[in-house]
Amino acid sequence: MVTRWVLRANTNTDIWHRVSLTCLAKYHGAVTTTPPIIFMIFNRPDTARRAFETIKAARPTKLLVIADGPRLGRPEEAEKCEATRAIIDGVDWECEVYRTFAETNMGICNRISSGITWAFDIVDKAIILEDDCVPSPSFFSYCADLLERYEEDERVMMISGNNHLFGRSGIADSYYFSRYPHYWGWATWRRAWEKYDVSMKEWPRIRDRKLFDQYFPTISERYYWEAIFEMVYHGKIDTWAWRWGYSIWANSGLCATPAHNLVHNIGFDADATHTHTKWDRVYSSLVAEELSFPLTHPEPMLPSFDLDRLEARLRVANHSTGLLYIWNQFQIFKTLIRRARRHSQIGMETRHEGSP
Repeated sequence: MVTRWVLRANTNTDIWHRVSLTCLAKYHGAVTTTPPIIFMIFNRPDTARRAFETIKAARPTKLLVIADGPRLGRPEEAEKCEATRAIIDGVDWECEVYRTFAETNMGICNRISSGITWAFDIVDKAIILEDDCVPSPSFFSYCADLLERYEEDERVMMISGNNHLFGRSGIADSYYFSRYPHYWGWATWRRAWEKYDVSMKEWPRIRDRKLFDQYFPTISERYYWEAIFEMVYHGKIDTWAWRWGYSIWANSGLCATPAHNLVHNIGFDADATHTHTKWDRVYSSLVAEELSFPLTHPEPMLPSFDLDRLEARLRVANHSTGLLYIWNQFQIFKTLIRRARRHSQIGMETRHEGSP
């Protein structure tokens, strides 16, 4: 079901608008018009309400809401989904609201993939928030600035609101360019999303030709990401996010990453879809910070090798456990066997050629 409606300003919202502009005034030099926001919700009214309050303060002129339906066999979920959707009725400023609400559960990958595609049929750029992501006020201005600055630059495919280096970026600029995408509050353009390959159809060729090795200087990183993409490609993980990350790498895209973390993920609870592991919960300590404006921009436009290496060490060291660890060891074993067979075959051919 898709609906669209517009609310016009009244006296109360005019007052709220003046308050919002006063708050934005401290971001001198920043773009003060909030771009369209895509808000992705499901069954968590408590977290969605907190995320919505930040959207309300930012006052976008367009709000596009994507909601999945309740899952079969969970009778209590329908009520939670309805309560979450009702939060959108709190729009009280001049805003075009578009909704695409699934009546039955589509699954996180299908719902979000199709929903974002639907949204970019309506707008050409947007900020994207999930219902458990609570950004700082400067997140919206940061995204607005960079959406405008890099709108025509095909190299930049994503603007991330997250910094997962736990305060260790140590850069003078407001942001840096990275190969690593982050999904808890981000922004992009229709021209980038058009490159999203949900089926990952080129993955077998990329895997076999080791085309992603250029991004990962260590063997542990290569095995880590090969394990991830193999599981996603074969449907072992129902995720849109890693398919989007794959699409960015397949197109040699850059991700703008803030010097400080700008979004607090509050969704680490029993109702979370994917954030269940001990290491995932470490990220819950990353609070939403502020950036200073006007932004200072990095030159040249190249990914930061040092910061990407630091992120890789943090990510791989703490995620290479369980299934991924077993997969990594299996891949190493397969590589050794393959090399042994190749050397054995070469030796046999050499002996054969030298026979009388």
